[in-house]
Amino acid sequence: MALERPRRADARRNYDRIVAAAENEIAQHGADASLEEIARRAGVGSATLHRHFPSRQSLLEAVFHDRVEALCAQAREMRQSPDTGSALTHWLEAVAVYGATTRGLARSLLGGGRESEPPPDSTCEAMLVDAGGELLSLAVGAGAVRPDVSIIELLTLVNAISLATESGSDPAGEATRLLRLAIEGVRTTTH
Repeated sequence: MALERPRRADARRNYDRIVAAAENEIAQHGADASLEEIARRAGVGSATLHRHFPSRQSLLEAVFHDRVEALCAQAREMRQSPDTGSALTHWLEAVAVYGATTRGLARSLLGGGRESEPPPDSTCEAMLVDAGGELLSLAVGAGAVRPDVSIIELLTLVNAISLATESGSDPAGEATRLLRLAIEGVRTTTH
């Protein structure tokens, strides 16, 4: 893996301004926010924006990366929980709430807005798959979740719930409730 060259100070400032402008525009207009407007608000030209972010997907990855990393850190902490089934459920709820309350995330990063190139392993989606996969393995090993459930299936479920609730009056509450209803289908029964 090649090391990234250090950026000049002005290039780093441009990068940071583009990401900040993108965060604001995406919060207001979703993942389909105008790239031209993002460049304008950042005080850079379109060519500068595209030099830093050759695709919309790469810009979205930069905007959402830190919060997705926090969700992954939460999953790593939850691996220590004695109740692995509940830990998995709580983590999936956190992902669903973030997806439902972060306009455009569910569609753009968890399957709907991907470009033809497969994402590299450092993408937000891959980060969530890795973090959630570890929690799922522990829950399956403890007999708390059916062994035929995959993390991709669970994240697809979370993605669908996020999409369905992101425009509601209470996206976080609605996402949590729907996920809790759906999760009963992946838990084992202990009757």
